[in-house]
Amino acid sequence: MKPTNLIATVLFAAVLATAGAAEPAAPNTLTAAEKSAGWQLLFNGTDLKGWSNFKTTTIRPGWQVKDGQLVCVDPKNAGDLVNAAKFGWFELQLDYNITEGGNSGIIFHVTEKGGAVWASGPEFQLEDNAKAADPQRCGWLYGLYQPPVDPATGKILDATKPAGQWNHVRLVIGPDKCFHEINGVRYFEYVLGSEDFKKRVAASKFASMPEFAKSGSGAIALQGDHGSISFRNIKVRPL
Repeated sequence: MKPTNLIATVLFAAVLATAGAAEPAAPNTLTAAEKSAGWQLLFNGTDLKGWSNFKTTTIRPGWQVKDGQLVCVDPKNAGDLVNAAKFGWFELQLDYNITEGGNSGIIFHVTEKGGAVWASGPEFQLEDNAKAADPQRCGWLYGLYQPPVDPATGKILDATKPAGQWNHVRLVIGPDKCFHEINGVRYFEYVLGSEDFKKRVAASKFASMPEFAKSGSGAIALQGDHGSISFRNIKVRPL
């Protein structure tokens, strides 16, 4: 085969391969495969449909939709944002971009018992690990579980990117195993309601909250009173 014919054949094969590849989903949308697998969008990229502040039907002006992102633009006038859907066992994935020194969180199994979302729901902590004041770091189950020491650094495992960059969260809450991942790195595993879990709760500030982690299902909430943060591609799949 002549070299020119060989090059043409290779280029043609590359075009075919590209054409046959699955197209990635546009921001805040689901692919056909994701829809088939049961994924649901919690944020459509255009409005705040399905969300409200805790125990209300309204949303404070500190939460806005900007450039296809769900943004806490003013933590002093935002409060915690709660989705109307309820989930028991589920997988949640989202992207977040936090500001310098920012602090937020993803709270799950939230009920309206208690005066705040964290009175019933455990929290996947979100923050700028470099400059946030709270010693509970990003990806930890607040006050309960944290990653092990990374032998490569001698410090607690931290897979976050710096403030101002997008990070990807995967949170799986299942009957036999729950786990937290940031940017594809798994931090730890635990079992809700296990003896180990209950022991940790009893030794934490949540021991004084009678409804904490008692519900087997509830809403997903985003914390909005500690710092500015943006979210996109918020999707959940019941397990």
